[in-house]
Amino acid sequence: MTSLHVVRVFLGPRDSGGNLLGVFLDGAVIPRDRRLAVTAELGFSETVFVDDVAKARVAIFVPAAEVPFAGHPTVGASWLLAEVCRPVSVLRPPAGEVPTWREGEVTWIRARPAWVDYPVLPHFVEYANVAEVDALPVQSNEPWLYAWAWEDESAGRLRSRSFPTWAGIAEDEASGAAAVLMGERLRRAVTIRQGAGSEIRVRPGPDETVEVGGRCALVEIRHYRV
Repeated sequence: MTSLHVVRVFLGPRDSGGNLLGVFLDGAVIPRDRRLAVTAELGFSETVFVDDVAKARVAIFVPAAEVPFAGHPTVGASWLLAEVCRPVSVLRPPAGEVPTWREGEVTWIRARPAWVDYPVLPHFVEYANVAEVDALPVQSNEPWLYAWAWEDESAGRLRSRSFPTWAGIAEDEASGAAAVLMGERLRRAVTIRQGAGSEIRVRPGPDETVEVGGRCALVEIRHYRV
């Protein structure tokens, strides 16, 4: 028996939205050949297995595969480690060392766009207005559609929806990896309103990196039988 922490990542205004994330702080007790099945069973868009708390070494799984890096899992894991273990200044997923820190209520990570090294990358489609994005049905005819439109371009606010069907996810409530790639495309500070009410903050970092941040909250702690 082990514990599963469930965290909402990228909370929106008045604590709306937030993408659910499963985190096993003692992830090493779950064999690697079981992790994909565990992730699929839990049903979250991503699950994190912390293999070494002291070194902040983590593994990240979507229901269909292990991925070298992802945004909402690194933001959520950083927040949770600071809340229940100790704050860390770097996370170590397979992609590389991910700097992380807090500014008030917002937990930030700094990432290289090349770390979003997935079997499928987003097909970014800009729509004329927010209403067109909101009216989209859940997409299943392409591996990963990322639909977006400006809410207020001068203020850097945009609306998005993400459909990463390749990963076994119909619609992602808040996609940090896609936000990294949007940051690379736009090269300016933006606030993304995604899904039912999540909010992702994005800004350029040093040396062509992208910084992604958001607020988090603990939903529950479950007992999980290994």
